[in-house]
Amino acid sequence: MDLFLHLCIMILIYIIFALSLNLEVGYTGLFNFGHVAFFGIGAYTSALLTLHHVPFELSLLIALAMAGSWGFLLSLPSLKLRGDYFGIATLGFGEIIRMIFQNEVWLTKGPMGLPGIPKPTLLFYTFGSLPKYLFLALGFAMITFLIFRVILRSPFGRVLRAIREDEVATEALGKNVFHFRIKSFVIGSIFAGLAGTLWGHYTTFISPGDFTLLETILVLLIIVLGGKGTEWGPVLGAILIIFFQESLRFLRLPAEYTRYLAPLQQMLFGGVLVLLMIFRPEGILREKGKIANVRIEKGR
Repeated sequence: MDLFLHLCIMILIYIIFALSLNLEVGYTGLFNFGHVAFFGIGAYTSALLTLHHVPFELSLLIALAMAGSWGFLLSLPSLKLRGDYFGIATLGFGEIIRMIFQNEVWLTKGPMGLPGIPKPTLLFYTFGSLPKYLFLALGFAMITFLIFRVILRSPFGRVLRAIREDEVATEALGKNVFHFRIKSFVIGSIFAGLAGTLWGHYTTFISPGDFTLLETILVLLIIVLGGKGTEWGPVLGAILIIFFQESLRFLRLPAEYTRYLAPLQQMLFGGVLVLLMIFRPEGILREKGKIANVRIEKGR
């Protein structure tokens, strides 16, 4: 039962993480390879504050503000770049943040990590057990999903899709593409910080090794598998990928084989991502408009 609850909690946290990146990748066309940095900023900010006896409610708000602020600061120079250059800039930012976590020992304890992160307390109620934390994660996941649904079905969301398809035409229609991209980037950063906060307080221990490029690749795989640019794609992808990933950790393998598990898992995820991009780049679920386009092309 505890394993099932653990899987559900991890899936819900990664649903939030995947939804935040899907806004940038799936709807705006921004391939952010440093998205894990905002996940880490949220986790470290809230952990450090609560370890210094700041209430969780305030710590959460400050963590979201920190993630959004860093997202805004990064977006100003990086969004002036295009294509591969933007991806490299965000990748570099992710590595810079990870090195700060590792080298600023006076603040983060460096490679030793931060142990003993307290469980969150909201309105004097502590979510200390697995069932209680499941309800907390479920509540935040539902709120996140509903917020993104409202955003993406609004005129703002339609502009993001237009930017993804043809930014020149969108600019010609009088929309400030740069400003819309900044808003998309900041919103995605804020919700990545939310996912990181929930993850840090759930695991009660974080270290710089938890926030590498592999985490961003994992979330990209979740989005691509489920269907980028769709509302339910990140949810489906998170259920499939996280269930597989977390289940492997509880396999009773001989000690001499366990050291091969993580590298093989990374190779498998990388291979799946490559195959998806080649044979089914739209993922399991497709956007409604793209389904219609596929049908028209087949009709021809």
